[in-house]
Amino acid sequence: MVVDDSLTARTVLGKVIERTDELSLAGTASSAEQAIGLLDTVVVDVILLDLEMPGMGGLAGLPHILEKSGGAKVLVVSSLTAEGAQETITALSMGASDVVQKPEPGQFNAEYRADLAKRIRALAGATAAPAAEEVAQDTAPQVEEPTLRKAPNTSVDCIAIGGSTGGIHSLVQFLGKLPKSINTPIVVTQHLPNAFIPIFASQVETASNRPTRIAEDGMELTRGEILVAPGDGHVSFMRKGAQVVVKITHEAVPSGCCPSVDPMLATLGEALEGRVIGVVLSGMGRDGQNGAKTLVEHGGTMVAECEETSAVWGMPRGIAEAGLASEIAAPVDLAHWITRRTAVAV
Repeated sequence: MVVDDSLTARTVLGKVIERTDELSLAGTASSAEQAIGLLDTVVVDVILLDLEMPGMGGLAGLPHILEKSGGAKVLVVSSLTAEGAQETITALSMGASDVVQKPEPGQFNAEYRADLAKRIRALAGATAAPAAEEVAQDTAPQVEEPTLRKAPNTSVDCIAIGGSTGGIHSLVQFLGKLPKSINTPIVVTQHLPNAFIPIFASQVETASNRPTRIAEDGMELTRGEILVAPGDGHVSFMRKGAQVVVKITHEAVPSGCCPSVDPMLATLGEALEGRVIGVVLSGMGRDGQNGAKTLVEHGGTMVAECEETSAVWGMPRGIAEAGLASEIAAPVDLAHWITRRTAVAV
């Protein structure tokens, strides 16, 4: 379903859906109120939702749409500008799964259409995705139950969290259940446009009730504080005397993501000699799997969000199926598991 007060946007987005194999347009609505009413008569898997509309608007309507849709995933359609970042990040923290740029004149090209179709397929759990191996892996049926790795009984000097599609909602749930008694430094890498990062960092601070900063070169890991990766570089870490400090890097990574979860996990594992718990939340693709392998090789611990609560079980699935996870569970349960682990670790 496409929900947008712009007839042009509804037409353009609808055409992408109708011209894509395996996808069909269930309906369109010009307001949140109309969408809520329409959900009484149609079944949808993915809802493309504009936030700025007359009447209730997309943001206020989001909880009602999520409740009425019977488990449909919401893809926010945004201008991806700094002005719209606050509402978009709020929507993602409330349960929207992903954000896509609203098509503008001259931007509605083959690349845009392919990206939109890829995101919709991933959220819908489509069984195949031509020319998109990454999405096909994310949506393929699970063959067997992943084997859990025994967690090392070591102290924890840092918690490192990575996420992408659906990850913000999961992160808010996770941080909300992590007690303040756990005051180890926390580092977060979330796939987001750079313009959204300041608003995201503010949202993280509110959700966690912990001081939160955007990582910059030379910053030290500080107890009780959260560092958020910038949107235009990877947050990495290195030893500087007795301290572990940030180094922002821009190298190409196998996942193609920027920021990438891989450098964060790999460099923390090395700098802290494995005294790290890595957390991989909902996301498309396999970013984080290589870094998790390095972290575990250095004696670190990895946990991953379960399929049932993930908007897209891609990134966590990579950790699980590689045998790197010591726990696979919902974000709230991961927070409880980490709380128990830090209480007994030596």
